[in-house]
Formats: sequence, structure tokens, C-alpha cells
Amino acid sequence: MKPAGAGRPRLSSRQMLQSAAEELFFEKGYAATTVDDITRRAGVGRSTFFNYFPAKSDLLWVELDAAIDRLADELAAVPPGAAPLAAVRDAALRVAADIGLNDVPLALTQDDVMGTREETRSSGLARLALRSDVIAGFLARQCGGRPDDLAVLAAANALSGAISAAWTAWAREGIGRGPLLDYMTAAIDIVSRGLEESLV
Repeated sequence: MKPAGAGRPRLSSRQMLQSAAEELFFEKGYAATTVDDITRRAGVGRSTFFNYFPAKSDLLWVELDAAIDRLADELAAVPPGAAPLAAVRDAALRVAADIGLNDVPLALTQDDVMGTREETRSSGLARLALRSDVIAGFLARQCGGRPDDLAVLAAANALSGAISAAWTAWAREGIGRGPLLDYMTAAIDIVSRGLEESLV
């Protein structure tokens, strides 16, 4: 006999907001959908929205934002003295290995349908810069330099760009895509070969 209240698990407010936003972006388009529309559809208050998402555009990048946070955590756990490029590669690949085949950010697959091309570009650049800052801080710590040293900045931006390229290529493969890990490995290896001497 089923215990009282058993059955389908209740969605969290965050999940309800994500689902409501996705439905509305497809129905009305991104620009025509307001935060109030999303909260009404989700059945939560406006303050609840901003507890989870600083801006409407964040709903386009849920999976990628989680991956950036996870990368920061992985790099923070790397001990001093570890080879910096290898550590970034290993951390990025650990994150990629946990991304499911369907965990593709809306921004990378549905921008035409939702009318988000311009928003995707601007908010995507912000995420590229944030990930570059995370990597630059780590490289500076490992190499004894500063995050704004030229070699550190160049390496961080190259690695962050490779990670973005992997996500984009993976998303554009559509339903036939393989694991993100494969794309990430190839992209990071391309740039890593040219960076080995710059950070010694």
C-alpha cells in the first residue's frame, strides 16, 4: 500500500520557473515574456524568481552556469604545485563527463525559435568572461603570477574559448550528438598544445 502523499515528486520552485520560462519562450518569444509572466505560470512570487535567477537571461544558460560553478569548485580543490594546464584540463573534463546528452542550454539550440539571438550573444559573452576569470585566478595561483599577467590572461581566455567551442559544437550536433566529454577533450587539447611553454 502506498504511503499517504506518495507519488510523483513535487518540482522545486527553481524547476517550476525553468519549465514555465521554457514554455513561455516558445509560446510568446523571449522578448515578449516578462518575469511576471514566468512567475504567474510557475505559481510562485516575484521574489522567488530573484532568489534563483538574477535576470531573465539566466534561464537560457542554466546548465552552463552550473558547469561554470562546478569548474570553479574543481579548480579550488587543486593542490598547490599541480601542473596548471593539466589541472584545468582534468577539471573541465570531470565537469563535462557529468553533463547528460540532453542537458543543452536553451541559448545554444533554440535561439531562432525563441528570438534570442542578440540576447544569447551578449549573455554568452558574459559567461565566457566569467569562466576566463575563474581560470585566470587559478592559473595565477598555481604559477605565482597575477590574474592580469599577459601569459595568464592569454591562457585563460584560450582555454575558456575552447570550452565554449566544445559546448557550441556539441549543442549544434542535435539529437545525434555524442557525450560533451568527447568535444571538450578535443577542444582543450587543441589549445593546450600551444600553451605549454607560456606558463612555465
